Amino acid sequence: MVSVILLAAGESKRMGRAKLLMPFDGSTILGRTIANLLSSKVDEVIVVLGARAQEIKKVLAGRGVKVVFNPDYHQGMSTSLIAGLKRVNSKAQMIIVALADQPLIDKKIYNRLIEESLACDKGIIVPVYQAKRGNPIIFSKKYKAELLGLKGDVGGKEIIKQHPDDILEVAVDSGSINIDIDKMDEYLRI
Repeated sequence: MVSVILLAAGESKRMGRAKLLMPFDGSTILGRTIANLLSSKVDEVIVVLGARAQEIKKVLAGRGVKVVFNPDYHQGMSTSLIAGLKRVNSKAQMIIVALADQPLIDKKIYNRLIEESLACDKGIIVPVYQAKRGNPIIFSKKYKAELLGLKGDVGGKEIIKQHPDDILEVAVDSGSINIDIDKMDEYLRI
């Protein structure tokens, strides 16, 4: 079983408005990201909300995702990751940590990462495009306890630093793994 924790709790400070609700490709930024995930080989998507949760929750109705509210979102990314981890199905063998503001990552990339993780003995799968690591990152369930122990405004990259010998880098053919929408000029360019 493959579970996704989709981090969507941020305040969109650099954008100055609720970026996840901004129009994108016939949907919204968040809507497109979720559609791409749900069309892939994942078994569950857990969306972690924080800032503007009530607004965003309305968009998620009927989407077939689990919604988790993180009341501590302002304390950093680790709190959202932990809130999502607590809702992951106990049968999950893999946990994908994905970012809600990456609507350009399509199902082919998600599927490729899942397939590579099933075919290897590494516990951390990281996509790479032109020698640059990106997101999403897959963690074997054996890292769940370490992820639950994170503190502050850090994510899975802290675990990656601690386990360099357990990483498989997967080359992908799209720079989308390194593109997240944080500012208006990025949104308009995309």
